[in-house]
Amino acid sequence: MRTRAFTMVEVLVSMAIFAMAAIVLGAAYVNVLNGYAAANRAGEVNQELRFARAQLMALADRDEAEEGAEFETADGGRVAWRALIEQTDLPDLYLVHFTAELTESAGGKTRVVEEEFRLLRPTWTEGTDAETLRTDLRDRILEYQGKLREGAR
Repeated sequence: MRTRAFTMVEVLVSMAIFAMAAIVLGAAYVNVLNGYAAANRAGEVNQELRFARAQLMALADRDEAEEGAEFETADGGRVAWRALIEQTDLPDLYLVHFTAELTESAGGKTRVVEEEFRLLRPTWTEGTDAETLRTDLRDRILEYQGKLREGAR
């Protein structure tokens, strides 16, 4: 009677396949851990940007908003922000070019983030400018409504 067993070549091939699978799974696990770490770092940066934007939106004076501000982060870094504010065609609506410089505490690496958004701020509008814009807007709305009525006939 002959006993059945694996040959040395079969054992080596199976061990090589197992080693390759372990390497691939280990690399995938390390990539997942790196992804989690990067997401946590991005969340911290987003939180600092949200705080800087909240500071801008809390300011009732346009000149103060354009001047910007600077604050220290929880981990010892610095955030400096400023805004360039432009009046749009609509009363009390502004186009804000927001720039924030985030400096890390470790290494002093600086990252600049620029955003552009619209902001409704009635306190930023000067008296005569606001009335002129409101009158222009009212005229445009009435003109548009007149065209709609003529088109409906």
